Amino acid sequence: MTPAVLIEKLQKRYGAVEAVKDVSLQVEPGEIFGLLGPNGAGKTTTLRCLCTLATPDAGRIEVSGISVLDYPKLVRQKLGYVAQEVAPDKVLTGRELLQLQAAIYHLPAATAKAEIERTIALLGLQDWADKRTGTYSGGLRKRLDLAAGLLHQPDVLVLDEPTVGLDIESRRIVWDFLRQLRASGTTVLLTSHYLEEIDALADRVAIIDKGVVIACGTPSELKDRVGGDRVTLRIREFTPVEEAESAKAMLQAMPFVQEVIINSAQGNSLNLVVTPQSEALISIQEALKAAGLPTFGISQSRPSLDDVYLAATGQTLLDAELAAAGSRDPKAERKQNMR
Repeated sequence: MTPAVLIEKLQKRYGAVEAVKDVSLQVEPGEIFGLLGPNGAGKTTTLRCLCTLATPDAGRIEVSGISVLDYPKLVRQKLGYVAQEVAPDKVLTGRELLQLQAAIYHLPAATAKAEIERTIALLGLQDWADKRTGTYSGGLRKRLDLAAGLLHQPDVLVLDEPTVGLDIESRRIVWDFLRQLRASGTTVLLTSHYLEEIDALADRVAIIDKGVVIACGTPSELKDRVGGDRVTLRIREFTPVEEAESAKAMLQAMPFVQEVIINSAQGNSLNLVVTPQSEALISIQEALKAAGLPTFGISQSRPSLDDVYLAATGQTLLDAELAAAGSRDPKAERKQNMR
């Protein structure tokens, strides 16, 4: 079966910034595929290249077997794209904005009218369609964005951070709608830095870090690769490096401990992978006490997608987000998004 989306060795640079270094992934027809990673990882740039909004420096991109570089106009007919930040005209009504979208895609008048009514009903916008979008809540605006992206019945719906900034109820509405799309056979490719969103929705996920795909598979497969339970341990509120290294060496010698990572971004806390057993926390605390080391905090859990990211990069997604925010240049980003 021809992949719905095929990306091979994608590269994209903006001046001195290497936004995408090496992204390869394959999305199958009818699945929800997630791109997970912190802001600045290269997710949006990847989508912009896919949707013909940016020209890659190298690599191959296809939609339903059609080259994005060779046949961009044809590819656009097969894609629906909802960007992370959409600024609809606040004067027009929802219906008028959908009519404008239909005109952009050159839909015949009769087809446009039928599709507008269909998408309005599909997204529960009947009571709001003839009101100005300036009166819409964030959740309603996002539903209108989705309606616009689906108006021409694309084979693949591409969503960049579809629920960012939404309240819990609005997020659940979007999640339920995306599951309905998958059930109807529509392929969905979405980016997110929300772990629970990707875990709840994606059939498969690619984790991106610094412009490179570092892991790909179903959420369950990725968690299984990490193996074992997770133990998060803080010796002190902020542990000296020497003390953390000493604790790491001691813990690695314990038979049920598979791996120990020092998380410098969180006060040199220690993240352990341990063989699942009920006595793990007690044994760790007793060993620390015998070594003259205190226990400021300790917890045990099953693996998560954040553990997958941690194992691959040495930091959590939140750590990466904070690091990216600290080094971000807003002016450079605005210039990049305008290109």
